[in-house]
Amino acid sequence: MRQYTHDSAEWNAYLAEGNAKQARKRVAAKVIIQDPSRRLLLVDPTYKPDWDLPGGMAEANESPLQAARREVREELGLDLAGCGLLTVDWAPPHGPWDDTLVFIFDGGTLRPDQVSALHPLDAELAAARFVARDEARELLRPHVWRRVQYALDALAGGSVRYLQDGHPADSD
Repeated sequence: MRQYTHDSAEWNAYLAEGNAKQARKRVAAKVIIQDPSRRLLLVDPTYKPDWDLPGGMAEANESPLQAARREVREELGLDLAGCGLLTVDWAPPHGPWDDTLVFIFDGGTLRPDQVSALHPLDAELAAARFVARDEARELLRPHVWRRVQYALDALAGGSVRYLQDGHPADSD
């Protein structure tokens, strides 16, 4: 291992070497948004078969929180404030897709006028609607529903949870 010499050029070369060799993770940023009746906002993406939470993939060098806010603004026209972290889930590789870190944030509760005016602004979404939790469980893939349940627990006063494939990491 190289000894650090306080030479900024050497340090930058060391960082560049590590950056080129180390794994890079995909990052998804999702948001729990509720209406005054505590129904959950779900979106129906045109590019996959199942409903999902609002949000999407982070762009290069974009924080998960910035990604969540950008995606919700682009797709639904909502500018979110706050957005505390509820869960982080490591999703293992599946098919040709590498592993992903999925962050879920609290997008708050919309006012009735915001709910009635809500509609997709982006061709990536076929629909957006508020659903009761029982319906959300039916519309979401099982591993997504598990994530949502832990996020809702955190929202209700629990602690932020780290998950692995939708399960608490301490349940291995």
